[in-house]
Amino acid sequence: MAARLTDRQKKKIIADYMAVESYNAVAKMNGVSKDTVKRIIQNCENFAQKAQQKKEDNTADILAYMESQRGMVCEIIGKGLTVLNDEEKLKEATPAQITTAIGTLIDKWTAISGGPADTAKEDDLSRSLRELGKELESDE
Repeated sequence: MAARLTDRQKKKIIADYMAVESYNAVAKMNGVSKDTVKRIIQNCENFAQKAQQKKEDNTADILAYMESQRGMVCEIIGKGLTVLNDEEKLKEATPAQITTAIGTLIDKWTAISGGPADTAKEDDLSRSLRELGKELESDE
């Protein structure tokens, strides 16, 4: 008969699953079967709410960090745009690389400047990028 897991072990399994979101990976990390992990997760009250809260906390932490590094982020974006506009780099780039870069720029620019994608809810990152764009325009 298998040993029963302690509450501490169950909490660790839940925390690990929230981090990696894989029954197999968590099972290997904790030396239990994937079925055990699945059963613990399914029996956990409010798991979906806890997982959503954890994702929101992680997103907020990342945005706060990026905000604290605003100057460096603007510098990196500026360097990236300079590289994207370099004739030699463009000659060396594959069509797939160029179209990916253009698509990304168009998507973000549309989100920032209020194009057709304006009907979608603006997320924190897009709002932050829009504010950075306004600051850059005012510096010119």
